[in-house]
Amino acid sequence: MLKKLLATSVLLTCSFLAFSQDLSQILDSYKFRNVGPLRGGRVTAVEGVDSKPSNFYMGATGGGVWKTEDYGITWKNISDGYFPTPSIGAISVYQKQPEIIYVGTGSDGLRSNVITGKGMFKSKDEGKTWEFIGLKNAGQIGAVEIHPTNPDIVYVAAIGQAFDKNTERGVFKTVDGGANWEKVFYHSDSVGISDLELAPDNPNTIYAGAWRGERKPWTITSGSSEGGVYKSTDAGKTWSKLSKGLPTGLTGKIDFAVSPADPNVVYANIEASDNQGGLYRSADRGAFWEFVSDNSNLTNRPFYYTNIYANPKDANTVYNNALRFMRSYDGGKTWRSLSTPHGDNHDIWINPSDTTIWIQANDGGANVTQNNGISWSTQFNQPTAELYQVEVDDQYPYWLYAGQQDNYSTIAVPSMPPISVQSGSNAFIINTGGCETGPAVPKPGDPNIVYSNCKGRFGVFDKRTGQEMQYYVGASNIYGHNPKDLKFRFQRVAPIHVSPHNSGVIYHTSQYVHKTLDEGKTWEIISPDLTANEPDKQVVPGSPITRDVTGEEYYSTIYSIRESPIQEGLIWVGANDDPVHVTKDGGKTWENVTPTMPKGGRVDSVDPSPHDPATAYVAILRYLMGDDKPYIYKTSDYGKTWTLLTDGKNGIPEDFPTLVVREDPAKKGVLYAGTQFGLFISLNDGANWTPFKSNLPVTPITDIKIHQDDLVMSTMGRGFWILDNLTSLRGVNEIKDQRVVLFQTKPAIRNMMSAQSETNGPEYPRAGAKLDFYLAEKQEGLRLELINEKGQVVRTFKADAPKGEKVDTTRNMSTEFSEAPASGGLPNKVGMNHFSWNLRHQGGWDKDPKRAYTGNGPMVSTGNYTARLIAGETVLEEQFEVLLDPRMTLVTDADVAEQEALNLEIQTFRDQVDQLIVAVEKEKEALKLVIEKENTTKKIARKKSELDAIHEELVTPEGTYMQPMLEDQARYLSSMMGQADQKPGNDAYERFAELKKQFEDIKARFEALK
Repeated sequence: MLKKLLATSVLLTCSFLAFSQDLSQILDSYKFRNVGPLRGGRVTAVEGVDSKPSNFYMGATGGGVWKTEDYGITWKNISDGYFPTPSIGAISVYQKQPEIIYVGTGSDGLRSNVITGKGMFKSKDEGKTWEFIGLKNAGQIGAVEIHPTNPDIVYVAAIGQAFDKNTERGVFKTVDGGANWEKVFYHSDSVGISDLELAPDNPNTIYAGAWRGERKPWTITSGSSEGGVYKSTDAGKTWSKLSKGLPTGLTGKIDFAVSPADPNVVYANIEASDNQGGLYRSADRGAFWEFVSDNSNLTNRPFYYTNIYANPKDANTVYNNALRFMRSYDGGKTWRSLSTPHGDNHDIWINPSDTTIWIQANDGGANVTQNNGISWSTQFNQPTAELYQVEVDDQYPYWLYAGQQDNYSTIAVPSMPPISVQSGSNAFIINTGGCETGPAVPKPGDPNIVYSNCKGRFGVFDKRTGQEMQYYVGASNIYGHNPKDLKFRFQRVAPIHVSPHNSGVIYHTSQYVHKTLDEGKTWEIISPDLTANEPDKQVVPGSPITRDVTGEEYYSTIYSIRESPIQEGLIWVGANDDPVHVTKDGGKTWENVTPTMPKGGRVDSVDPSPHDPATAYVAILRYLMGDDKPYIYKTSDYGKTWTLLTDGKNGIPEDFPTLVVREDPAKKGVLYAGTQFGLFISLNDGANWTPFKSNLPVTPITDIKIHQDDLVMSTMGRGFWILDNLTSLRGVNEIKDQRVVLFQTKPAIRNMMSAQSETNGPEYPRAGAKLDFYLAEKQEGLRLELINEKGQVVRTFKADAPKGEKVDTTRNMSTEFSEAPASGGLPNKVGMNHFSWNLRHQGGWDKDPKRAYTGNGPMVSTGNYTARLIAGETVLEEQFEVLLDPRMTLVTDADVAEQEALNLEIQTFRDQVDQLIVAVEKEKEALKLVIEKENTTKKIARKKSELDAIHEELVTPEGTYMQPMLEDQARYLSSMMGQADQKPGNDAYERFAELKKQFEDIKARFEALK
């Protein structure tokens, strides 16, 4: 059965001539669904509301701005549709009028996957709506501070672009709510401001931390002799550099804290050279500083953390967010760790009126405490997971796999709920070996086995036991090395690829391509070094102050590998330092086929065409080199020549870096591209691109797979997304001048599973046949009929049907089959229309027309069906299959056909029972009128008594645990036979015969009374 599903054809019914419908409108009709995981990603900015202690905001590094009004029990995104970037650097609420909020985009944690900011945004209605207010090129924003008595005066600490020099950095000030900005402090195009604070009692006093922070693919630069602590006492007009008691050497990232309890006390957490890094305290507003702590956690990975905070009611109580979350009660001299729901801490805000209430941010999301950190709200309610890639298995329903940043293991979640669980979708998140970086690649044919990576460590994970066998190539820890000294340079997201021709062949890459035929027990190197390997890039990452060698900056490694799905041994690889290579003989010989392009880009994805072995596509990412341009190239001659498909003017904007490109395996020339700010599609092989927004949030699309006719994606900040059923999308550019088009329908699987919706939780579809059709204009009398193999119309839908409309259930004399009454709900709009039939018959009769034939009847059996679309004189038909759930082992197609037949008989029987009840009740009502107008005779009394007795045998009397009568007994039998796919048991037939006999006896007695 599943093979039939996977082999879905994509041919269209019509021969199209000219397409006139706007493509953007067509694309907007398709809806993506999120499938989790429902566990937060990294959050680096939080803020609360003093006067509304249950209200908090969090800013994710790739998920936008979120709000809770119930202490973190539920969260709602408030930036979607307004912000052009999902990366948030700072949030500031004007506490005297908390409907005013300022947000600076661009996270201040300069990881290699940090997402570029796009300026400042302001809300005047508590985040319901937003307006852009400037500083588009400020890059990453470290702090936003509002004047305590004038919300129009705002200061911004602009770190600047993370990967390049720029002049729009420093301290910016507005006095008109963001309409205009003045740069009130500027050092240079490479030194920005990491943090600033206003003195609580005098907002004209400002502290600012100058920081040179910059990333390259091979290193991190944090600190310089130009950095340091600056102060202004005249609202930013003039500045002086503070030095007394502060570090004397190189200064890196700086963060400040000032408590309203004592504005004279200022804390500065400073990255510095010569063992001078740590916490500094001033008791005189910065005139002199005391070095109070060199606790290593204070300046652990400073480019990533560095956040200090003072309790609003006690200047001696200080909090530090870093690898661990710590608190000091003595002004920072001694520290003690506090447990938070997740490690790697970034920010905190404490309610100044009730300092037991906090919100705290870390790599797992945001969490709220109402008791000084003793307990916290959950992070399993935030759909902001950062995922590096997506892989899929071949089971039904299929599962999605990835490395989730800041998680201890790779993960997998289902595309649909595989079973019923009581604890919601979080019960489906499973570990699959490796660690946060991934990938996790399921073994074809056996999804219980997953090949996982953890920063170059290859493992074989068994879901059944939860154990992972380790087969590291070289078996050497790569941390802490100068990459030039390593035998094998593994990047932290080192790819794993299983041959599409032989599932026993697995590839894994360092600077070489490694191949195993025994799941990692032995490895063979099948390539030379396929990287540029420039000597000046082989350096210890982290300078000039803090060394940071986790493998993330190992530059000359192979970043992407794919074997052609149509030619065995044809393998393409791309390195993170530029080169593209290809082999046609399984690795015996390799050819450098790098496109002519700017040097130093990361080949984020290679994609061999599934239609032509000579064709391949590559997506190059150069934003780590300070170049945000999109680079997607195509070759049609095995890499001899390449064509750039993204010139910044043909659809993908010139500042949208590209992460991945995939060609549709069922439609040549249909391309999907994932960029730093969303998804794009090309229907003409890259000549033009169209944004594919619909309901997708703005977030990086890190990877794409086309699987079982679905588009499956991972994102760096919003989890996994799926677009179900690509069959019609593949042909929209061929609609041309057709007025009505019915697209081929993907096989439908009889799946009785359903899952309850959760706030922000995964969206799971119900079983159904997905029927897509195009209308050039709205149609009068539009109808859709679903016809089984016998030619019987099992369900009919029509557009614009009024509720409660009388239906015709007259038996068709030629087929001896009661045709289904038409139901409303069929879409009828200009453009693409999407409709889902739930694979059920129309349901039963009801005396209330609004409750009759509501589509909850028996599920149809398997087989071939025809969808017939009738639009005026145009009649289009498409055949499709209804398939048995491929997991079924106890049930056959014949069994469900027998079940359908019995259930239809029971449905008809229940209709007859219900109609008899109505007839009896009408007779009783008529008799009641007679009794009220005339004296009751014995005959009338006897008739009333007999009618009452008949009614009592049909309808269960009101009360507690009353004996069910015929109506409920028929409903009970129907329920028994509708719980699962099954062959009916003998008792069902015997009981049905008993009920029918009982009904006939009751009906005969009633007829005799009339």
